[in-house]
Amino acid sequence: MIVSPAFAGKRFAVLGLARSGLATVGALVASGAEVVAWDDKPEARAAVAAMYPGEGRGPDSEQALDPGLRPGTLSVADPLTIDLDGFHGVVVSPGVPLNRHPIAQKAREAGVPVIGDIELFAQARASLPPHKVVGITGTNGKSTTTALIHHIVETAGIPTRMGGNIGLPILGQEPLSAGGVYVLELSSYQIDLTFSLDCDVAVLLNITPDHLDRYDGFEAYVASKARLFEMQSEDKIAIVAVEDEPTRTIAADLKNSVQAEPVEALISSFRTAEGSEGLRQAQAERVERLVEVSSTDVRGQDRWPSLQGPHNAQNTAAAIATARALGIDDAGIFRALETYPGLPHRMERVAEKHGVLYVNDSKATNPTSTAPALAAYPAIHWIVGGRAKTDELDACTAFFGHVRAAYTIGEAGEMYARLLAPHMAVSQCRDLKTAVARAADVARAGETVLLSPACASFDQFSDYEARGEAFRVAVEALS
Repeated sequence: MIVSPAFAGKRFAVLGLARSGLATVGALVASGAEVVAWDDKPEARAAVAAMYPGEGRGPDSEQALDPGLRPGTLSVADPLTIDLDGFHGVVVSPGVPLNRHPIAQKAREAGVPVIGDIELFAQARASLPPHKVVGITGTNGKSTTTALIHHIVETAGIPTRMGGNIGLPILGQEPLSAGGVYVLELSSYQIDLTFSLDCDVAVLLNITPDHLDRYDGFEAYVASKARLFEMQSEDKIAIVAVEDEPTRTIAADLKNSVQAEPVEALISSFRTAEGSEGLRQAQAERVERLVEVSSTDVRGQDRWPSLQGPHNAQNTAAAIATARALGIDDAGIFRALETYPGLPHRMERVAEKHGVLYVNDSKATNPTSTAPALAAYPAIHWIVGGRAKTDELDACTAFFGHVRAAYTIGEAGEMYARLLAPHMAVSQCRDLKTAVARAADVARAGETVLLSPACASFDQFSDYEARGEAFRVAVEALS
């Protein structure tokens, strides 16, 4: 885990004890902090108490990875019921809605910042071996782009860790050796809880309406994304995919505020061979402070089997630009693009039974991220629904002609059934298992059963991964 003397002797409350919360508790206690932890779920409280048996006791001394640090202490209590005076931070899970949760006001009244685990990582950076940080945000494509950049860096032989909104919590991972690169997927929620993350390369993919239940309108959501660049110092690199109005506006603002001079590539310099695949423009030995990219910049996509589709063109353009900013040569970049394996739950081919293809796109949690999946297959039995983020499916309408029938599930099932009925056959199924069974009964050879919910998963599942695994299990159970 990552430990730091920056936390020694300080007091923190940790609210939310899922994966990132548990890793946060472990890192803080091992760093010598005094921690009060809480989760509304009794089983989560039991899990953290089991980590450090005995109320108020810290871990064994060998758990503090820095021999100069003394282990801290842990107690279990609701931060809403204790005096927060003297605390250095309330660390909350990104899932805690700060626009509605009372912890925000209580912390504000006590003068205590509400932060996330990414902010703790930012504060710990000074005590880590020299390294670089790449931060990736955007409404759609974050996970694929993050994993792709991590794969390119790893393939180039550079030590790297991937974390944030993907994979293992960053505080729970071993620190990198000198010269390594941390690649972080950052949701708007995580950015909201972060104040000092100075990314060496910050990447913005796209911005479309999403998570509006957590923000005071779309402009506030856009502003949250833009804060990733506001935290950067002047010598760092910003990469923006300029294919929607909000990202173009952010890029224009950056042009007006950043230095005009290019900066050195962060690891090593190189020159792109003329006519090479990848981004069309040639790459000089120095990198601009602001790099604008577009899906139309990409060539050779047919050679990258796990990066098909127009949405992946944008992801790839951003990843190539990031790798070049890190000083990775084009030969290494394109070798990695060819070997990138893809991610589970993103247009993942789960099985083929009786000539019917079953595709898990559970990561598609809004209509905009579902649209590329509908565009990719010509004859679809579409499983859609969950906890809706919007009351429309406008981003998907251009591809309704690809859908043979829709099978609606979850809280949004009835609403989506009404929206879709004028355009296609609809079966209201409530749960995923029923939807898979009904779709399998109707689908014919050459057709595709696609789980691409266009909704969050929290009405019936703990997260999109659990929903995707439930789809896989249901498909495997088919005869």
